[in-house]
Amino acid sequence: MAVEQTLILLKPDTLQRGLIGPVIARLEARGLQMVGLKMLKLDKAKCDEHYAHLVGKSFYPGLVSFMTSSPIVALVVSGPEAVKVVRDMCGPTNARNAMPGTIRGDYSLSTQYNVIHASDSLETAQKEVARFFKKDELFVWERTLDKLTAAADEKK
Repeated sequence: MAVEQTLILLKPDTLQRGLIGPVIARLEARGLQMVGLKMLKLDKAKCDEHYAHLVGKSFYPGLVSFMTSSPIVALVVSGPEAVKVVRDMCGPTNARNAMPGTIRGDYSLSTQYNVIHASDSLETAQKEVARFFKKDELFVWERTLDKLTAAADEKK
């Protein structure tokens, strides 16, 4: 299994509803490792770059208005098949089709207010991570606590 990195954006509705902690807790509980995390305010130029495939759509101005309405949280997680794992955890973009137990199924209010963005492929993830994070903002680190806990359990 390949260890991958993927981008996640916690959208303005996540912040407005106080859901940052619960969403991140779900990602960590699944075993994904946080390697980058920051709060930022998107501008129209960054929206146009990130959502280039949607710029001509009738709903796009509303999307920009929403995504620039308050800060977002950008994070990069790492883990085996992280792109697929995160996408599966999110559920479908259309919140009405998202099953309970998925992030969108449990927290989303609509297709636009769907709490979270997650890269849809490894290729996209690599581009999106680079769009939001400089190399020196990502931290590859070893979970030494896991090793310490395992060693302590072996001594018992």
